[in-house]
Amino acid sequence: MIPAFADSAAASLPLHVVEPDGLDEFLAASPQAAWLRASGFEAGLGDLRLLPGPDGISGAVAGLGTDKIRRRTRFGIAKAIAALPAGDWHLEGALSADLATEAALAALLAAYRFDRYRPGKPDKAIARLKAPDGVNAAQLAAMATGEFLTRDLINTPAQDMGPAELEQAARDLATTHGAKIAVITGDDLLARNLPMIHAVGRASPRAPRLIDFAWGDKGPRLVLVGKGVCFDTGGLNLKPSSGMNLMKKDMGGAATVLGLAQMIMALRLPLRLRVLIPAVENVISGNALKPKDILTSRKGLTVEVNDTDAEGRLVLADALTLACEDGCEALVSMATLTGAARVAVGPDLAPYYTDDEAMAQALEAGAKAGFDPVWRMPFHDAYDPVIEPGIADLDNAPGFGFAGSITAALFLRRFADHPRYLHFDIYGHAPSDAPARPKGGAGQGARAILGALPAILGL
Repeated sequence: MIPAFADSAAASLPLHVVEPDGLDEFLAASPQAAWLRASGFEAGLGDLRLLPGPDGISGAVAGLGTDKIRRRTRFGIAKAIAALPAGDWHLEGALSADLATEAALAALLAAYRFDRYRPGKPDKAIARLKAPDGVNAAQLAAMATGEFLTRDLINTPAQDMGPAELEQAARDLATTHGAKIAVITGDDLLARNLPMIHAVGRASPRAPRLIDFAWGDKGPRLVLVGKGVCFDTGGLNLKPSSGMNLMKKDMGGAATVLGLAQMIMALRLPLRLRVLIPAVENVISGNALKPKDILTSRKGLTVEVNDTDAEGRLVLADALTLACEDGCEALVSMATLTGAARVAVGPDLAPYYTDDEAMAQALEAGAKAGFDPVWRMPFHDAYDPVIEPGIADLDNAPGFGFAGSITAALFLRRFADHPRYLHFDIYGHAPSDAPARPKGGAGQGARAILGALPAILGL
């Protein structure tokens, strides 16, 4: 599905949007005031009433709720939009630019369906909203299209989303936008000095690989690195069954950078984009990576493997080293990396790390504009010794017992030799249905980064 706004030239029905403070004024001017009062309409966030007319439905009215409620419920208006009858609609009412943008983006995101495994289920016709005046319709459509790609990739089970299938998704995206793509697979990873990607993925019959595509021939260089662990059993440090239930989403970092790449390329941003995805399965066989093995990374740093279930940082390390060798103006990694991040900020916030203050400021502004909440975490230098085991340069899973997300980020920073490095430790999953965000795969941080790119790269 490609999300789109309704045709601006076509006839449409009005969706009146009303805040509680403006309800009396709205009712005073409405010929359906008696009906609305009798129905108990109080303009609560997402509350919807269809308005009768001589030929059926003449329109609808939706509540916006109070400022306090809106702060607690992102995209709350989507509840009303999703309940509208199929057809074209347009917003009416005095909306701020932020509210109009949020409503427009909510309408697009609320149209998402994942019906791949229900082929007999007919597509349900949906309501489509016209882009309100003053919003950047092209950017919002690009955001939604990228988000849909991310959700689809995460929602697809590992049987149909292994390293080869993730590669194909990247190839399809590259073909659509005229990007160049190269893939290093299997034992060629060793020959091309990507040993940690190989070590993590070698136990699977589905060969590990590094996916590398580039787009654009002018402008500043941006590199996106996404963790593509298509399924994570934990390796020989086997997860319990409860820990494996969501591990199809462990390629959520890769899915999110592909969604962000879709946004960037669709908008034709004036930059040079490179996407690097180490795609592997972390499974068990006779040649699986073992606890206490010591790996030599592409950078030459040695890593003691104290937990084969801390594999994401290993594959990212080689990709980050490669990214820095060829240079760029900004480097971003995205990964479903640690449970510690979820303990710290829960599933809705996307924690990020950077040492660059200007980058952090730009990201906060981008997050607000894209309705994509983020939270800055520290590269706390005092914890650096924790990831140094003595027997090797680095430890992939120190037994510190605290600050797991921070120590993982510090590990990655050793390989991201770049002053403008940004790392996201995302969840990639909505644990329950929410307005415009159904339970399942979810992009996090991509819209925030998109909004920050002009400031970060000087576009």
